Amino acid sequence: MSNSKNNPDDEILCFCSGVKRGKIRELYRQGFDLQGIADMTGAMTGCGGCEWEIEYFLKELEQQGK
Repeated sequence: MSNSKNNPDDEILCFCSGVKRGKIRELYRQGFDLQGIADMTGAMTGCGGCEWEIEYFLKELEQQGK
C-alpha cells in the first residue's frame, strides 16, 4: 500500500524513472520548467505516460504560486 495517502509528495508521477510529486515540486520551486525537470529527473523520457499529469501538476503549482 502506498504512503501517498498520508503524504501526497510521496506519490510517484513518473513510474519509468520513479519521480515523486515532491521532487517535481522541489525542482519547480528552484525555477525549473517542464524540460528542465525532465532533464534533471528523467521524467517524461520513458514511455511518456506521465507527461500530461506532470504538466497539470506544474500548472496547479503555478496557479497556487508555489
